[in-house]
Amino acid sequence: MADSRAAARYAKALLELSLEKGVLEEVHNDMQSFAQVVAANRGLDLMLQSPIVAHVKKYAVLKEIFQNRVHPISFSIIEIITRKNREQLLPSIATEFHKLYNSHKNIQVADVTTTYVLDAAQRQEFTDLVRRVSGKAVELREKVDPALIGGFVLQVGDQQIDESIKTKLQRLKYQMTKS
Repeated sequence: MADSRAAARYAKALLELSLEKGVLEEVHNDMQSFAQVVAANRGLDLMLQSPIVAHVKKYAVLKEIFQNRVHPISFSIIEIITRKNREQLLPSIATEFHKLYNSHKNIQVADVTTTYVLDAAQRQEFTDLVRRVSGKAVELREKVDPALIGGFVLQVGDQQIDESIKTKLQRLKYQMTKS
């Protein structure tokens, strides 16, 4: 809990600094890239979380990977966090930064789960639906789950539209056992 609050504070400070310096988009792209690199490399994530690996070693690895690939402001947060021996916060800071960025840019995140990969027309339909409902720009995240059998599940904030065959069958089963 305290770590998530600390990550949110660091992310907010990074957002404010990037706005002040006029490099919000660059820093946002860097934070997205950082999150993707950590998610794709379990060894890097484990190293960041490890209390056994020396902070100097962690900094050397992070410097080698990111220093020449990200904006200096983006790398400054890595330096500050490493100096404070809180490297385990870096993935959370990147996640929190993305949430703050979306809020600042008035972007609504929507998750759609289907049994297949959406084509461009279907993707646009979901995006338009969420835009009409929320009145915001949309970041659509897609997930494929064959267990749904058919249909879709759309999650927008704390609202969910479940039009999956799996759920309809479960409701039908419940109604039949209830009678």
